[in-house]
Amino acid sequence: MPKVRAMSSFWEYANPRRFMATSAALLPWIAGVAALCLSVGLIWGFFFTPNDFRQGSTVKIIYIHVPAAIMAINAWLMMLVASLIWVIRRHHVSALAAKAAAPVGMVFTLIALFTGAVWGQPMWGTWWEWDPRLTSFLILFLFYLGYMALWEAIENPDQAADLTSVLCLVGSVFAILSRYALLFWNQGLHQGTTVSTVGIGVEAQEGVADVFAYPLLVSLTGFGFLFLALVLYRTRTEIRARRVKALIAQERMA
Repeated sequence: MPKVRAMSSFWEYANPRRFMATSAALLPWIAGVAALCLSVGLIWGFFFTPNDFRQGSTVKIIYIHVPAAIMAINAWLMMLVASLIWVIRRHHVSALAAKAAAPVGMVFTLIALFTGAVWGQPMWGTWWEWDPRLTSFLILFLFYLGYMALWEAIENPDQAADLTSVLCLVGSVFAILSRYALLFWNQGLHQGTTVSTVGIGVEAQEGVADVFAYPLLVSLTGFGFLFLALVLYRTRTEIRARRVKALIAQERMA
């Protein structure tokens, strides 16, 4: 019974009014934590950590590249969960949350690709290589663009939510490949995963030293809260936009 009550309480947030009230209260705090963590993590990482003995000062781009890459993948997975909720439960807030997350995830993917090129040029001697991970990230970026274009191309919002949910499901394959490409294809220039789910540098051939790892964790936390704040803000904007459209439609019919 407690589990049933907990699930029932969770689904109450699918009500737009309940979501708007709760998100309005949480948003300033989440944005504040994001600003604090990003400030501390980036200042700590860029100005108070030493240069790497092999990579020199270029290693410090890790504080932007790694969090952006992780959030690029997680944003798509969040969209997948929201899309499945829409398909199964038909909650409009979940569909709008997926729509709201897409531009945020696209920007994170673009940042990951750009910083990866900037980092890779001095390390690999090239800005780009058709490496499994780089290529899968590029495809993920194109899926983000396609997802947003599909939302804009279909006038009926429910039909748009249905079709983008299917696209999101297909694109999830590339989101997973972006994360585990090196495990599927043991080749390419890109190094092993820097951060695993259980610790720092576990999957890497050489783990990340603590002096780099701690500010990286703070930056990761900041990027996570930044994503949450932006998605909440954009979902609220989408809900308001849908209300305005509904009111305009009612006036035309009156």
